[in-house]
Amino acid sequence: MSSAALKPDTQDIVVDSVFPHSPEMLWKTLTTPDLMGRWLMEPTGFEPVAGKRFTYQTKPAGQWDGVIHCEVLEVVPNQRLVHTWQGGSDSNADYGSRLDTIVTWTLTEVPDGTRVRLVHSGFCTPRNDFAYRNMSGGWPKVVETVGALAEVEAK
Repeated sequence: MSSAALKPDTQDIVVDSVFPHSPEMLWKTLTTPDLMGRWLMEPTGFEPVAGKRFTYQTKPAGQWDGVIHCEVLEVVPNQRLVHTWQGGSDSNADYGSRLDTIVTWTLTEVPDGTRVRLVHSGFCTPRNDFAYRNMSGGWPKVVETVGALAEVEAK
């Protein structure tokens, strides 16, 4: 059997929006810890530096302590931020099931401002179906909040 046949099926969440802000303003909103806490959760130990490990704390469930472990994989200031998103427990069936995913933020200057593209990739089916469904509804709201905070910060 080939290794491709052994690889689980995965799903990705993609959110693509354009905001009337500069890439620099959106980058600040995406990479400043206190602002991050306003659009998602307050990170512990975050810096936009490749190799930097940080965490988010959310609601624990079952054998999972609620800690989301992240590591910055790539940083191109004002253009691209990539980090891991890992947490959960193999013993949890729905909320808090084991996640080993990647979050990629891409900022592209366009005539009307900046295109923000979020891709949260690697949701294994069926194990991560619950997280995929919930986060598919949540990430669009997060991206809109990023845009709204950039508006406030720009003033």
